[in-house]
Amino acid sequence: MNVLLLTDKLIVGGAETYFCKLENHLAHRNLTFYYGAAEGELQSRLLHQDKFVKLTRHSHRRNYRTLSRFIKKHAIKVIHANSLRMLGYGILLKHFCKWDIQLVYTKHNVTILEKKMPFLFTKLLNAYVKRIITVSQFERDSLVMLGVNPQRIQTIHNGVDLQQFPLKKAGQASPIHVGILARLSDEKNHELFIEIAEKMKDDKPFRFFIGGDGPEKDHLQQLITHKRLDDHVVMCGEIKDPEAFIKDMDVMLVTSKREVFPMVVIESMAVGTPVVSIDRGGIKEAVRDGVTGHLIPRHSADLFKEKITQLFSNPRLQSHIVKNSRERVEQDFSLDQMVKKTLQEYLFIAEETKKFSSVVLNKE
Repeated sequence: MNVLLLTDKLIVGGAETYFCKLENHLAHRNLTFYYGAAEGELQSRLLHQDKFVKLTRHSHRRNYRTLSRFIKKHAIKVIHANSLRMLGYGILLKHFCKWDIQLVYTKHNVTILEKKMPFLFTKLLNAYVKRIITVSQFERDSLVMLGVNPQRIQTIHNGVDLQQFPLKKAGQASPIHVGILARLSDEKNHELFIEIAEKMKDDKPFRFFIGGDGPEKDHLQQLITHKRLDDHVVMCGEIKDPEAFIKDMDVMLVTSKREVFPMVVIESMAVGTPVVSIDRGGIKEAVRDGVTGHLIPRHSADLFKEKITQLFSNPRLQSHIVKNSRERVEQDFSLDQMVKKTLQEYLFIAEETKKFSSVVLNKE
């Protein structure tokens, strides 16, 4: 059975990194995999360039034609979409071309369609999508509440490559490095991160590092300068080596207004950098307060400051969190588990298709 995995564009991001991990590691004797996306900086990470179809960021019509030809040429039976846009292409191709294609959709984030038109969103999933993968139980529950058929939904948490993210040696920088690694967009709430830095400016030596790029870049730099934090908060720009950035930090913060299940949480847990995170989305499925990190119930700079201070005034607690975090990732959030469970979804479809074909032949 031939499977085509699609994502929007190969830029640094959660869905795109997930796509690259699958591209690097999916393999099965009964399955052949193909891949498609618009170009970006992550393209160099792809190992199967000969099975890659290039899309564009600018023309839906052109992408539709490209995918139509590619699917016909390679006898694609399953499209695995990693964005709502790619799912849209799959639905259109399935509907108008009348091809017997099964759709798989991995839902990485909250979409505009489900917020603005939840009834239409639910109707499309129930009518066209064979299997839905959610990256957190929280997101699965949210879909069920919307009315999506729970029998089609499988939670497969994001996975960490444990060889790429080994546990770092114990030690602490001076000053203490406090980091955030996220796209510079409003929903990631970097303003709260900067407010925390301002609150801790006169405490024991802390230095704050913002990793990432995005539309809020100029605004955040202006805010840092306005608050006179230029010597205290560092804008690092685009991070091409997240492992090195996370390892260089002594604690990682997540301050987002909304989240599903951010990769940076389990990557930080894997390398032994404690996480202090807002309690949003499925984060609590990895971070247990006081055990594998700290959870903050609301967007309060004072509460973040309290937990960060507590962490670095109690070395035993810090060691306890580091040890538990690594063990938790090895047990529940490894890349091997993610790939194995994803393969099971494709094989489930293959088996269902085989049974259906057998029934049709028997009737004939």
